[in-house]
This record gives sequence, structure tokens and C-alpha cells, in this order.
Amino acid sequence: MSTATTAGPELRKKKTDWAGIFSSFGIVLIVIYCLAPFYWMFVSSLRPDTEIFENSWWPRNPSLENYEAVFSAKNNFASGLVNSLIVSVIVTVVALAVATFASYALARLSFRGKSLLLLVVLATSMFPLVAILVPLLKNFAAWGWINTYQAMIIPDLSFSLPLAVWNLTSFFRQMPIELEQSAMVDGCTPGQAFRKVILPLAAPGIFTTAIIIFIGAWNEFLVAVTMINDPMMQPATVLLSKFTGAAQFNTPFGSQMAAGVVMTLPLVVMVLLFQRRIVAGLAAGGLKS
Repeated sequence: MSTATTAGPELRKKKTDWAGIFSSFGIVLIVIYCLAPFYWMFVSSLRPDTEIFENSWWPRNPSLENYEAVFSAKNNFASGLVNSLIVSVIVTVVALAVATFASYALARLSFRGKSLLLLVVLATSMFPLVAILVPLLKNFAAWGWINTYQAMIIPDLSFSLPLAVWNLTSFFRQMPIELEQSAMVDGCTPGQAFRKVILPLAAPGIFTTAIIIFIGAWNEFLVAVTMINDPMMQPATVLLSKFTGAAQFNTPFGSQMAAGVVMTLPLVVMVLLFQRRIVAGLAAGGLKS
């Protein structure tokens, strides 16, 4: 009897250890799978043109010539980064401002047709972008918006807002309504309760949504390449696609990899700075009230 009792915990311990080993191995594989393209992009950005097609894990003669080519005057990449930053920041701020109030109202107010309204909001993000480019181009040309920031900001907002509204609505729904009631008992108006109590508690979800919106706007290409033909107004994604090599039919793979690294760095820095809030927002989004 004692032997069976002793063997039970040992057997369970062995099973648990094997499960931990397999889980760790699976996590390592996922990390390698996700990071391998970025590592290869970085390594390729350090290869001179004569080594660009080599398959070594590290370049024989590391060089920064590709980064120098990226920021050369002919590529105009620095102004493209500024344009991308302007558009992404404006889209993120406006989408968050609108989505925060709309989501709070949808989460707290009870009115007829609320579920239908949420479905309509979601449906607006399901239209394929290619299908609406021609009407957008026609209207923007008539309004004189070609080669302007609003030609990129308005379409980006139309696709960012539905995602932001859905994400924040589910987040606000998980927050107990007693929070606002307690604040109003203490003398706060509904607006003050929202500003002083709800917004600070909703910061993780708002930061997570902001990161998603910013990444989407930062990486947008199709609208920008259609609406913007002035090189001084084009964002970095469009300018990257137009990099030219030394010869007519030479594709500058090294410069394109270097530009990809430069465009990825702001996103990596942003995620590292706000990783705690992002993780808290994702974890909170997985809880049910």
C-alpha cells in the first residue's frame, strides 16, 4: 500500500517534467520561427552587394553601405519615415479618441439595436481595400486631396476604428459598473468618474489597441501608393518599394533589407517600452467578468 502511494506522486512528477520539457521545446521552436526572418533581414542588410546571395549565418565582410544607401539623397527615405510617423500618430490618436468614447457608450448604455450596431461596425472593416480604392481615388481627386496627408489618414481611420471599437468595447464590458457608481457616490459627475476612475484602469487595453492601430498605419502601403505620387509626400513603405540599384535591372536587395530593419526598429522600441501594459491588456482581455 505504501509502495503504491509513493509511486503515484513520482509518476505524476515525471509526467509533469516531460510536459514542461515539451512545452519549453515548443516555445523555443515558435520563437525561432518568428524571429528567423528578422534575423535574416538584419544579416542581409550587412552584406555587401557581392555577398548578398550567400547563405552564411553571418556576412564575411560586414558593411554599413546598405544603410548609407538607404539614407542617400536619391532615395529620400528620411522624409518618408517622417511622413509615415505623422500619418501613424494622427491615425492612432484620432482612432483612440473616437473609439474610447464610442466603446464606453456601447459597453455601458442599453438601447435598442446595440448588437446590430456592433455588427455594422465590424462589417465596415470587412470590405476588401482593393474594392474601394477606385471610389476613394475618384472622390479624393475631386476634392483635391491627392498628395495630401488626409488621403492616407481617412482610409486608415476607416479600417482602424472598427477594430479599436470592438477591442475596447469588450474591455469596458469586463469592468464592473460599480466603479462608476462608487465614484458618483463620492461626488464625481459621470464625466469625472470616466476620466478619473475608468480611463486609468482601462490604460492596458487602450495601450494594446494603440499599438495595433499604430502598426497597421505604419505598415500601410496600398492606399499610399495609389493616392500619393509626390516623392516628398510618400511614406516609407512606398519609397522602399521604389529603391533602385546601380544598374537599370539591378534590384537592391541589401538596401531593401536595411530599410526593413530601419522601419522595424520603431515598432520594436515601442513594444519594449510598453510591454508591461500590452501584456496586462492582453491578459485582461482574456478574463471574463
